[in-house]
Amino acid sequence: MNKVYPSAAEALRDVVRDGQLIAVGGFGLCGIPEALIDALRASGVKDLTVISNNAGVDDFGLGKLLQTRQIKKMISSYVGENKEFERQYLAGELEIEFTPQGTLAEKLRAAGAGIPAFFTKTGVGTIVAEGKEHREFNGETYILEHALFPEVSLIKADVADLAGNLRFRLTARNFNPAVAMAGRICIAEVERIVPTGAIEPDDVHLPGIYVHRIVHNPTPEKRIERRTTRERKV
Repeated sequence: MNKVYPSAAEALRDVVRDGQLIAVGGFGLCGIPEALIDALRASGVKDLTVISNNAGVDDFGLGKLLQTRQIKKMISSYVGENKEFERQYLAGELEIEFTPQGTLAEKLRAAGAGIPAFFTKTGVGTIVAEGKEHREFNGETYILEHALFPEVSLIKADVADLAGNLRFRLTARNFNPAVAMAGRICIAEVERIVPTGAIEPDDVHLPGIYVHRIVHNPTPEKRIERRTTRERKV
């Protein structure tokens, strides 16, 4: 089975539609599927609910989909770098489900493992716990959180083989594997494609069984979210 598609647009064809629950990998602007996000924008699909650790910046990443108003709801843990996100939220134009970062990661991991819900102490006693089931375990209070099962997952990896086995690079490994495992259909954007078997078994970070389509993007922009420098000492 050939999992490699000639373009991001082709990989999204017959998969994305209005009103879907979509998960997008990445941590800040690190490890985001740039080409797939651009293709999703060009597709014109709307009323999306997007699960992602963050919402990009104003003109990059998921920020592009906010600009075109294709996202109706975000399920995120960090959104502090996007002024359009802030504007839409404060104006009541965008729904937001703020989720603690570890809980968000576990919601995706649990879905990939077929676990529909779990109890956690994170958020107990805060607004995160409002309206949720509370239960006592060993004298401690926990709240019930439900897993997230996206219809489509868009992820970014460094290397893929033709069978879809993936290897991520450094921080890009943070949310991408969990996002991939949670989705009913997973599309992976990669910088390099190698023959099947070229990745050593111990170096496979995500087995190809989770990956349905592959897009080759050898020259991503890889923008830095916030550049910090210090004066050079003479």
